[in-house]
Amino acid sequence: MMTHDQIWAALDRLAARAGLSPSGLAKRAGLDPTTFNKSKRVTNDGRERWPSTESVAKALAATGVSVDTFAHFIESSSRTVQVPLLGFAEAGSGGYFDDGGFPVGEGWNEVGLPSVNDEHAYALEISGDSMKPAYRDGDVIVVSPGAPIRRGDRVVVKTKDGEVMVKELRRRTQKVIELQSLNPAHPDRTFPTAEIDWIARIVWASQ
Repeated sequence: MMTHDQIWAALDRLAARAGLSPSGLAKRAGLDPTTFNKSKRVTNDGRERWPSTESVAKALAATGVSVDTFAHFIESSSRTVQVPLLGFAEAGSGGYFDDGGFPVGEGWNEVGLPSVNDEHAYALEISGDSMKPAYRDGDVIVVSPGAPIRRGDRVVVKTKDGEVMVKELRRRTQKVIELQSLNPAHPDRTFPTAEIDWIARIVWASQ
């Protein structure tokens, strides 16, 4: 039997897969931006509030995700796996990633999160407010080094100089990578491809 927590966790995963926050997913679906927010999931008197069939259908149409895939999100939301966890501020330090951006070495903690289809997936805990409104201090993002990356995806990027950042991929060619900032107060970035150590897609976020 599907539970209240499972359906909302599946919607969160749907949003993360599209590189969106819950409010961003609602806006893309043509709904009120607060439709999928946490404040809408429980009534003022503590009763569980379920998303409407219409709102879920619009979210699926907006993201191009099938009903079968969403059903898998619901099913897998009841299962958790332990993935390596690292503070975002530490990600630029040496010894935590190999040349391909896969987690290695010691110093990682672990956290139980919804199952992801990448045995090399890992989690980063956001610190500070530089990624608002997409991610806030304390949010956890799951990164999949093996996931395909497309234009518009939210990604974690590490440069050859050791700088690690979360951005949206605007354009990627053989010579250059253009990244859009998630926070309008911070500038967009452009790098020669040769200056990028690795880039990996964000597939889930705890929001």
